[in-house]
Amino acid sequence: MLRRPTDPRVEANPERLPPGQVLTEKWPVLHYGRVPTYELDRWRLRIFGEVARETTLTLAEVLALPSKEVVCDIHCVTTWSRFDNHFEGVPLRHIAELAGVLPEAAFVEFHCYGGFSTSVPLEVALAEDALLTYRHDGVPISQEHGYPLRALLPRKYFWKSAKWLEAVEFRAQDQLGFWERNGYNNSADPWREERYW
Repeated sequence: MLRRPTDPRVEANPERLPPGQVLTEKWPVLHYGRVPTYELDRWRLRIFGEVARETTLTLAEVLALPSKEVVCDIHCVTTWSRFDNHFEGVPLRHIAELAGVLPEAAFVEFHCYGGFSTSVPLEVALAEDALLTYRHDGVPISQEHGYPLRALLPRKYFWKSAKWLEAVEFRAQDQLGFWERNGYNNSADPWREERYW
Protein backbone atom coordinates (compact mmCIF):
# COMPACT_ATOMS: atom_id res chain seq x y z
CA MET A 1 0.00 0.00 0.00
CA LEU A 2 1.27 3.45 -0.87
CA ARG A 3 2.04 5.73 2.07
CA ARG A 4 2.72 9.38 2.62
CA PRO A 5 6.37 10.09 3.48
CA THR A 6 6.04 9.64 7.26
CA ASP A 7 8.40 6.69 7.24
CA PRO A 8 11.23 7.19 9.77
CA ARG A 9 13.75 6.62 6.96
CA VAL A 10 12.34 9.67 5.17
CA GLU A 11 12.05 11.70 8.36
CA ALA A 12 15.73 11.00 9.07
CA ASN A 13 16.75 11.84 5.50
CA PRO A 14 14.03 13.79 3.63
CA GLU A 15 16.12 13.95 0.45
CA ARG A 16 16.07 10.17 0.15
CA LEU A 17 12.58 10.25 -1.39
CA PRO A 18 12.58 12.05 -4.76
CA PRO A 19 9.94 14.74 -5.35
CA GLY A 20 6.52 13.50 -6.36
CA GLN A 21 7.14 9.96 -5.08
CA VAL A 22 5.30 7.94 -2.40
CA LEU A 23 6.62 4.90 -0.56
CA THR A 24 5.41 1.35 -0.93
CA GLU A 25 6.51 -1.85 0.79
CA LYS A 26 5.32 -3.86 -2.21
CA TRP A 27 7.02 -4.07 -5.59
CA PRO A 28 4.29 -3.22 -8.13
CA VAL A 29 4.37 -5.09 -11.44
CA LEU A 30 4.23 -2.81 -14.47
CA HIS A 31 4.98 -3.71 -18.08
CA TYR A 32 3.59 -3.56 -21.58
CA GLY A 33 2.68 -6.86 -23.22
CA ARG A 34 2.86 -10.37 -21.88
CA VAL A 35 5.36 -11.87 -19.47
CA PRO A 36 7.76 -14.11 -21.41
CA THR A 37 8.58 -17.69 -20.54
CA TYR A 38 12.11 -18.67 -21.55
CA GLU A 39 13.57 -22.07 -22.29
CA LEU A 40 16.59 -21.46 -20.10
CA ASP A 41 18.83 -23.91 -21.95
CA ARG A 42 18.30 -21.76 -25.06
CA TRP A 43 18.42 -18.30 -23.43
CA ARG A 44 21.52 -16.25 -24.30
CA LEU A 45 22.91 -12.84 -23.41
CA ARG A 46 24.66 -11.14 -26.31
CA ILE A 47 27.25 -8.41 -25.67
CA PHE A 48 28.17 -6.45 -28.80
CA GLY A 49 28.74 -3.09 -30.45
CA GLU A 50 31.79 -0.93 -29.75
CA VAL A 51 33.73 -3.78 -28.16
CA ALA A 52 36.90 -5.70 -28.93
CA ARG A 53 35.28 -9.08 -28.18
CA GLU A 54 31.64 -9.72 -29.01
CA THR A 55 30.44 -12.29 -26.50
CA THR A 56 27.44 -14.56 -26.03
CA LEU A 57 26.78 -16.04 -22.59
CA THR A 58 24.45 -18.78 -21.36
CA LEU A 59 22.60 -18.23 -18.10
CA ALA A 60 25.00 -20.62 -16.35
CA GLU A 61 27.93 -18.54 -17.62
CA VAL A 62 26.30 -15.31 -16.39
CA LEU A 63 25.70 -16.85 -12.96
CA ALA A 64 29.36 -17.96 -12.82
CA LEU A 65 30.68 -14.42 -13.35
CA PRO A 66 31.89 -12.37 -10.35
CA SER A 67 28.83 -11.09 -8.51
CA LYS A 68 28.07 -8.19 -6.22
CA GLU A 69 25.28 -7.25 -3.83
CA VAL A 70 23.74 -3.78 -4.03
CA VAL A 71 21.27 -2.36 -1.52
CA CYS A 72 19.38 0.53 -3.09
CA ASP A 73 16.12 2.41 -3.41
CA ILE A 74 14.11 2.12 -6.61
CA HIS A 75 11.83 4.81 -8.04
CA CYS A 76 9.15 4.27 -10.68
CA VAL A 77 8.03 6.96 -13.09
CA THR A 78 4.45 6.17 -11.98
CA THR A 79 5.35 7.78 -8.59
CA TRP A 80 6.04 4.83 -6.28
CA SER A 81 9.37 4.25 -4.53
CA ARG A 82 10.57 1.20 -2.61
CA PHE A 83 13.45 1.52 -0.18
CA ASP A 84 16.21 -0.92 0.80
CA ASN A 85 16.06 -3.43 -2.04
CA HIS A 86 18.75 -6.11 -1.96
CA PHE A 87 19.91 -7.05 -5.45
CA GLU A 88 22.63 -9.47 -6.54
CA GLY A 89 24.16 -9.68 -9.97
CA VAL A 90 27.11 -9.05 -12.24
CA PRO A 91 28.52 -5.52 -12.20
CA LEU A 92 28.12 -3.89 -15.60
CA ARG A 93 31.75 -2.78 -15.20
CA HIS A 94 32.74 -6.45 -15.37
CA ILE A 95 30.67 -6.96 -18.54
CA ALA A 96 32.46 -3.96 -20.10
CA GLU A 97 35.86 -5.42 -19.17
CA LEU A 98 34.90 -8.87 -20.43
CA ALA A 99 33.95 -7.48 -23.84
CA GLY A 100 36.78 -4.94 -24.04
CA VAL A 101 34.75 -1.77 -24.51
CA LEU A 102 36.36 0.52 -27.08
CA PRO A 103 37.02 4.25 -26.55
CA GLU A 104 34.29 5.09 -29.07
CA ALA A 105 31.57 3.75 -26.75
CA ALA A 106 29.56 6.49 -25.01
CA PHE A 107 26.21 4.77 -24.38
CA VAL A 108 24.85 1.38 -23.39
CA GLU A 109 21.64 0.09 -24.94
CA PHE A 110 19.74 -2.77 -23.29
CA HIS A 111 17.84 -5.01 -25.71
CA CYS A 112 14.98 -6.98 -24.22
CA TYR A 113 12.22 -9.43 -24.97
CA GLY A 114 9.63 -8.28 -27.47
CA GLY A 115 11.85 -5.69 -29.13
CA PHE A 116 11.94 -3.39 -26.10
CA SER A 117 15.08 -1.39 -25.45
CA THR A 118 16.40 1.53 -23.44
CA SER A 119 19.76 3.24 -23.16
CA VAL A 120 21.89 5.20 -20.70
CA PRO A 121 25.20 7.06 -20.91
CA LEU A 122 28.23 4.82 -20.38
CA GLU A 123 29.10 6.50 -17.06
CA VAL A 124 25.66 5.55 -15.67
CA ALA A 125 26.09 1.93 -16.77
CA LEU A 126 29.55 1.75 -15.22
CA ALA A 127 28.52 3.23 -11.84
CA GLU A 128 29.31 1.21 -8.70
CA ASP A 129 25.66 0.25 -8.20
CA ALA A 130 24.87 -0.77 -11.82
CA LEU A 131 24.28 -4.50 -12.27
CA LEU A 132 22.89 -7.17 -14.50
CA THR A 133 20.79 -8.65 -11.72
CA TYR A 134 19.18 -12.03 -11.16
CA ARG A 135 18.30 -11.97 -7.43
CA HIS A 136 16.13 -9.63 -5.38
CA ASP A 137 15.75 -9.76 -1.60
CA GLY A 138 17.46 -13.13 -1.45
CA VAL A 139 15.50 -15.01 -4.11
CA PRO A 140 15.65 -15.21 -7.92
CA ILE A 141 13.87 -12.31 -9.59
CA SER A 142 10.33 -13.36 -10.49
CA GLN A 143 9.19 -13.71 -14.08
CA GLU A 144 7.02 -10.59 -13.70
CA HIS A 145 10.06 -8.58 -12.62
CA GLY A 146 12.39 -9.73 -15.38
CA TYR A 147 13.56 -13.31 -14.83
CA PRO A 148 16.12 -14.52 -15.70
CA LEU A 149 18.06 -11.23 -16.01
CA ARG A 150 17.40 -7.51 -15.83
CA ALA A 151 19.46 -4.36 -15.67
CA LEU A 152 19.73 -2.44 -12.40
CA LEU A 153 20.37 1.30 -12.67
CA PRO A 154 19.06 2.72 -9.39
CA ARG A 155 20.13 6.30 -10.19
CA LYS A 156 17.40 6.48 -12.86
CA TYR A 157 13.65 5.92 -12.96
CA PHE A 158 13.14 2.19 -12.91
CA TRP A 159 12.06 1.69 -16.55
CA LYS A 160 15.76 2.19 -17.36
CA SER A 161 16.43 -1.00 -15.35
CA ALA A 162 15.18 -3.03 -18.30
CA LYS A 163 13.55 -6.42 -17.70
CA TRP A 164 13.95 -9.66 -19.67
CA LEU A 165 17.37 -8.69 -20.89
CA GLU A 166 18.70 -10.41 -24.01
CA ALA A 167 21.56 -8.18 -25.17
CA VAL A 168 23.83 -5.35 -24.06
CA GLU A 169 25.09 -3.06 -26.82
CA PHE A 170 27.88 -0.53 -26.35
CA ARG A 171 27.24 2.37 -28.74
CA ALA A 172 28.97 5.52 -29.96
CA GLN A 173 25.61 7.34 -30.31
CA ASP A 174 22.48 7.19 -28.21
CA GLN A 175 19.38 5.36 -29.41
CA LEU A 176 15.94 6.08 -27.97
CA GLY A 177 14.14 3.02 -26.66
CA PHE A 178 10.46 2.05 -26.64
CA TRP A 179 9.36 4.21 -23.69
CA GLU A 180 11.51 7.15 -24.74
CA ARG A 181 9.99 7.10 -28.23
CA ASN A 182 6.58 7.12 -26.55
CA GLY A 183 7.05 10.21 -24.41
CA TYR A 184 9.31 9.29 -21.50
CA ASN A 185 12.26 11.57 -20.72
CA ASN A 186 15.52 9.99 -21.89
CA SER A 187 17.49 11.34 -18.93
CA ALA A 188 15.08 9.84 -16.35
CA ASP A 189 16.53 11.50 -13.23
CA PRO A 190 14.09 10.96 -10.33
CA TRP A 191 15.47 13.89 -8.32
CA ARG A 192 14.73 16.26 -11.20
CA GLU A 193 11.37 14.62 -11.94
CA GLU A 194 12.44 13.91 -15.52
CA ARG A 195 9.44 11.73 -16.21
CA TYR A 196 8.23 12.80 -19.64
CA TRP A 197 9.43 14.91 -22.56
